[in-house]
Amino acid sequence: MYKNLGRESCLFRDRADACERVINILPKEILKAEETVVLGVSEGGVYFADRVAKALGARMDILITESIYSPVNPKLAIAMVGETEKIVMHKALIDAFDISKDYIYSEAERKYREEISTYIDKYRDGQVLGGLDGKFVLLVDECVETGLTMMTAIKTAISLGVKNVFIAVPIIDNVVYENLVKVCDDLFCPSKISDYISIEYYYENLEPFSYEEIDKIMSDSNK
Repeated sequence: MYKNLGRESCLFRDRADACERVINILPKEILKAEETVVLGVSEGGVYFADRVAKALGARMDILITESIYSPVNPKLAIAMVGETEKIVMHKALIDAFDISKDYIYSEAERKYREEISTYIDKYRDGQVLGGLDGKFVLLVDECVETGLTMMTAIKTAISLGVKNVFIAVPIIDNVVYENLVKVCDDLFCPSKISDYISIEYYYENLEPFSYEEIDKIMSDSNK
């Protein structure tokens, strides 16, 4: 468990508190149960998606993405690929490190084959995310840092025929908010801040979210 001792920086007690604040600002008159699908776009996002979907009475699922890292710095994400093989690239970083598009595409293919397809098999018995045609989709995560994951999720959702794309997160940097709100139908967030640091900085207590917990949520959702 992460305990933030700099309490003046805390915005939330824990994930449950953050999730409740997100739920409280959602337009439930628009996001009707039979018309809405809630999609978690990260491990922590699955927790939020489960809580939000239950509050709306809507279907919940996970939208799987994987980062593509720089060949120069293996910790630096320069692009991302989603489960329909849509790719979003961080052009500034790619240009700065002079990384070829061939590298991006080959890594995207490998990530899909070795990682994304494995999760599709695990969570949906090999079935690509479906049933989104004409639906309102609410993309949910525990935070948004660079926006790369969320942009990939938006691109993937649109490719699957959704009617509208909304985003719901407890915290987001103001600059990233301005970028994302231009490419989705609306973005719901109780805490928009300047100079985002890292997710742990804004929680009093942040419990690790395990793959076992994700497995349980997805198993219960499939039932």
